[in-house]
Amino acid sequence: MRSPSRWATIAGVTEIRVLSDESQYRAHNTLFRRAMHWAPLSDEQWKVTLPSYEPGRVHAAFEGDEMIGTTQSYGGSMVVPGGAVVPHSAVSRVGVRADYTRRGVLSALMREQLSTLPDPVATLRASEGRIYGRFGYGLAGRVRFLRVDTRRAVIPGGPTGRVRMVDPDTADKLLPELHTAFGLGRPGQISRWPGWWAKALDRGSDGDNIVTVVHSGPDGDDGYASYKASSDKDFKHKLQVVDFAWADTDAWRDLWIYLTRLDLVDTVEVDAALDDPLTWLFEDPRVVHTKDVFDQVWLRLVDVPRMLAARTYGVAEAVVLEVHDKLLPANTGCYRVSADGVERVEARPDITIPVDLLGAVYFGDTRFSDLAAVRRIEGARFGDADALFASPVAPLCSTFF
Repeated sequence: MRSPSRWATIAGVTEIRVLSDESQYRAHNTLFRRAMHWAPLSDEQWKVTLPSYEPGRVHAAFEGDEMIGTTQSYGGSMVVPGGAVVPHSAVSRVGVRADYTRRGVLSALMREQLSTLPDPVATLRASEGRIYGRFGYGLAGRVRFLRVDTRRAVIPGGPTGRVRMVDPDTADKLLPELHTAFGLGRPGQISRWPGWWAKALDRGSDGDNIVTVVHSGPDGDDGYASYKASSDKDFKHKLQVVDFAWADTDAWRDLWIYLTRLDLVDTVEVDAALDDPLTWLFEDPRVVHTKDVFDQVWLRLVDVPRMLAARTYGVAEAVVLEVHDKLLPANTGCYRVSADGVERVEARPDITIPVDLLGAVYFGDTRFSDLAAVRRIEGARFGDADALFASPVAPLCSTFF
């Protein structure tokens, strides 16, 4: 006799519920942190974290009255290639209690969450690279971790504007306004919700040494950087840039002049897009070291027709994509993509692609031809598809969640 599947076994006793009060939120947070092998939050830490729980967006799996799994999302917006801004869900705090892993709990949570998300696209940061592809998430954007040796860093010329240090109370008010004004300049960038700012601007244990400077150009404030220093021997310090946004290259350059000329600082570390031109800012390009390149944006196209229509495309002959989506079958079908836009069609496909890999190519960070070379997708005319989905700038999401 064939034994029942693990999914069938767990499905009979697992219920997915939407949480609605503070006591449930705190239990949700504690379970997630335990799943990540972190200690529960103290009462003071919880006060700062509570605003990050949005009603209607917090899911938990239960066996009877016991909570055994968690996930949630934050509502906002995201930039897509071409500059359009679309509604977006930031998915976070995904965890399963250690004594219930590999029994279908995560699958139940993901299926329920995806079927009820109000936004056409979701992203997350993956703790493990093998988990989320089976739920339709694709690796759509990567990040470079850079280290600048300020002892040898020389930027030709002087600043064109002014950089001023602001006190924490001013930063609390000003940074959300500035990020809204010019922090969404690249594909993959997302807006920040009130709960995110509540944690980011908390001046507790992690925020007590954060300094913020704001750049002003001819038209007013147009850039900012927040950083913190850690001590090294002989009164030298390493600077970690924790938040950095700018409206134009003049502001970006002036802020780097400021950061690399600080006294008692030997190195500055920052997260940057793959195509960030920082190396070429200095007379000696070797002062910039790439410490690592790591996956960052895992993207899930919840509404494939809407998201394909939202972005712009390059110049190439039209390509018909056949998309397969097991969890959200309404997305399954054929789409003709051209420089003029997208339409759903009944036609013979040029390329067959699962929804997770469609997410991977959506920002242009990954090419169809690369996926074909490793036999992840089937079809032909991959060069045309590459040209259509190419983006002039690399994706980046500078908002961690």
